Amino acid sequence: MDTLAGLKRTHRCAQISEAEIGQQVTVMGWAGKVRDIGSLVFIDLRDISGKVQLVAETPAEILEKAKTVHLEYVIAAVGTVRARTGAVNDKLKTGKIEIEVTELRILNKSEALPVQIEDDTNVKDEIRLKYRYLDLRRPELQKCMVTRHRITKIARDYYDQNGFTEIETPVLTKSTPEGARDYLVPSRVHPGSYYALPQSPQLYKQLLMIAGYDRYMQIVKCFRDEDLRADRQPEFTQIDLEMSFVEVDDVIAMNEGFIKKVFKEVLDVDVKTPFQRMPYKEAMERFGSDKPDTRFGMELVDLSDALKGSEFKVFSSSLENGGSVRAINAKGLGEKFSRKELDALGEFVKTYRAKGLAWIIKTADGIKSSVAKFLSEKELEDIFALTNAENGDGIFIVSDKNEIVFDALGALRLHIAKKFDMLDKNQYNLLWVTEFPLFEYSEEEDRYVAKHHPFTSPMDEDIDLLESHPEQARAKAYDIVLNGVELGGGSIRIFDRDLQQRMFNALGFTTEAAWDRFGFLMEAFKYGAPPHGGMAYGLDRLVMLLLGKDSIRDVIAFPKVQNASELMSGAPDVVDAKQLDELCIRNIVKEGE
Repeated sequence: MDTLAGLKRTHRCAQISEAEIGQQVTVMGWAGKVRDIGSLVFIDLRDISGKVQLVAETPAEILEKAKTVHLEYVIAAVGTVRARTGAVNDKLKTGKIEIEVTELRILNKSEALPVQIEDDTNVKDEIRLKYRYLDLRRPELQKCMVTRHRITKIARDYYDQNGFTEIETPVLTKSTPEGARDYLVPSRVHPGSYYALPQSPQLYKQLLMIAGYDRYMQIVKCFRDEDLRADRQPEFTQIDLEMSFVEVDDVIAMNEGFIKKVFKEVLDVDVKTPFQRMPYKEAMERFGSDKPDTRFGMELVDLSDALKGSEFKVFSSSLENGGSVRAINAKGLGEKFSRKELDALGEFVKTYRAKGLAWIIKTADGIKSSVAKFLSEKELEDIFALTNAENGDGIFIVSDKNEIVFDALGALRLHIAKKFDMLDKNQYNLLWVTEFPLFEYSEEEDRYVAKHHPFTSPMDEDIDLLESHPEQARAKAYDIVLNGVELGGGSIRIFDRDLQQRMFNALGFTTEAAWDRFGFLMEAFKYGAPPHGGMAYGLDRLVMLLLGKDSIRDVIAFPKVQNASELMSGAPDVVDAKQLDELCIRNIVKEGE
């Protein structure tokens, strides 16, 4: 095989255009399609910029060497740019030119590929991820990685222009278990002690505000030991920021500017600011979700008052137990559901803990329903009036605790919207969800836990509810939502030590436990903490949404799979006994494993 031996690349493949016709150029990359027609060999040469066509004809040794090139060989070619002698390819950036090769070097060969370097591939994900370095050669994935780079650069430039300083925070930190499960790292120097990988730089960025840095940002790796979904990974990247001397409006305005810039530079889409704001309570009652997709209607309707005295026990018992009866109206879609499909919808809502789904289809010939025989004429009339029902509509009803009703109907409206292709992928509905509950009750822990985290400030008018009615307290928290997906979120932080202690008390921490876990923060509050707040974006999720991908695995170079393993390297894996001995760790295999 050949070497570079002083040969220098002059252009990337797709950088060559008609302006270079007649010039000598040197290009390097991977051989794609090779077409040998005897007296000529055409080679599609590819690098990260795109493709260019090579033509080997004369001298004879160049032609013969080109005939030995196969798929994914790494080659270098010197030649003269000329107008295409064959058909022009309008779909290709370099489709009007080709390079007549005068020198060809084969820098490395490739064996037969386990995966094809094609965008339209049917190869199983497991194989693609095992050979991820090959999968990453695909133009579509390279576009994802380049777009990811562009977004991080836009973030750095935008926040730099607005007075932010990028500061790295530690990766080996103290475990402060209050939220998702930590990844733990044993310390060799301190036997029996452990670091935690950060779920967020939350406390450090607050300390940076106390340190007087005013505006901080960071592109930062975070880690959570939790079950995976399409938009979750055990390690992920945040665009993280914090600001001093601000309130909610200040943080929101700053970040609307960032999102506007990203959409313009990445998609050439102008989004209008300010974005819509919607309190959490309204979002739940209208859409059944704290990240509502507002591209379509089918909003929730509360039927509770109309059905308060119903003899139908399914409804009345839910209301007697403090729950609600709510419905959505699938306008014009009722008669498009078969009975089998209606039964399937009932099973669908059960996955969201609903006991079942009541349905009423209104037609010109009357009504079809799973529950009409249990309802009075007046109750049916009220249901139709409240849901604005017309012939052809399908009314779907769930009754239970509010939390279950919201989850089930919120998911059902999205399910139906996807089924009937109601989601416009070219529409970008951005909004802020605000005034989140400060707490949520954990039945598993039998106590209130922080809805976001323990450092979120309550709204000023709700501070006195911390001890008396914590379930009613609202937070100075805000999430930014795009088409039903949370892009990021944040809050104004507590900066007063006494209020922070009250927050810990409300969460069930003793003073001793709070200081044991968070004493360094409480200590810092003694020395002049400014009012501050911030937020973080999920970079992986942001890239995924802007590119219209279904999974963040498509926008992460080396992602994990469902069981948090990496198929390419085989991580996690066993380690030598000597390594465990140095860390004072002994593996105990449980019986049956």
